[in-house]
Amino acid sequence: MLLWGMSYIWSKMVFTFYSPLATIFFRLLISFVSLFLLIFLTQRFEKIKKQDYWLFAVGALFNPFLYFIGENYGLKMVSASLSSIVVATIPLFAPFAAYYYFKEKLKPVNLAGLILSFAGLLIIILKKDFSLNVNPTGLLLLFLAVFSAVFYTIFLKKLTSRYHPITIITWQNFLSALYFLPFFLYFETPTVFNTIPPWKILGALLLLGVFASSMAFVLFAAVVKGLGVIQSSLYTNLIPVFTVIFAYYFLNEPLTINKLVGMLVVITGIILSESGKIRSDPSAQNHQQEATAIQDKSNPESQ
Repeated sequence: MLLWGMSYIWSKMVFTFYSPLATIFFRLLISFVSLFLLIFLTQRFEKIKKQDYWLFAVGALFNPFLYFIGENYGLKMVSASLSSIVVATIPLFAPFAAYYYFKEKLKPVNLAGLILSFAGLLIIILKKDFSLNVNPTGLLLLFLAVFSAVFYTIFLKKLTSRYHPITIITWQNFLSALYFLPFFLYFETPTVFNTIPPWKILGALLLLGVFASSMAFVLFAAVVKGLGVIQSSLYTNLIPVFTVIFAYYFLNEPLTINKLVGMLVVITGIILSESGKIRSDPSAQNHQQEATAIQDKSNPESQ
């Protein structure tokens, strides 16, 4: 979460030289090369099963492809701190996706947390006359990132039960880079290769690729595997805390009372929502565990 919080600062720095599209493409390319090199050096090659191709393809479509479109273009129009606060609403919607796909029950407190967090967002984005204090297009793009991330965690949860996190993120970023390639070639080729970025921009781009798109995603995939979709999403509450602090020191973004109060209300609402989460029926889980144990005993390979 610290790395993702810092990624908003690095992205803002790169945007002073490259467009969001070029930034995303180079970020994914750097990530894929670094992770593939890691797999090669550690000999952690895993064969992807044909029946799982669609999980990788659709998962990569949601994140990084749609997520990065929403986040990076939204970040171009909205401040780094506010962008991170909007993205921090991901855990609010995760329980509803988990209920639909994994049958995890919801309580009224989940809805109360959702309402409270939106109230916190309104404190930040509305002026006294109730007009928007932010670019509405940028706000919509950020919510595209939010919903893309929610759907992505469903695919990620399925994949983490079958593959190592490094394998998942490596091929996910490779596929997403392929999705972006036609757009990059059409829109960016005439300008990108005719300019040489300063070392400061190259450094920020490398940090985005190696740490934000590689290490942070691999760590998050491991957490989703161990804690599940909703508990993992809860930790994204830390992103705006880190980003607001970093944006103040590195980008000179003001720490307004509205921003601080709104952020606290958003995070309080998310914590309230998460505290009311109930996992699926325990008896059903017990039956599933018994079935798994029987299957393991009957499987010679597991012994």
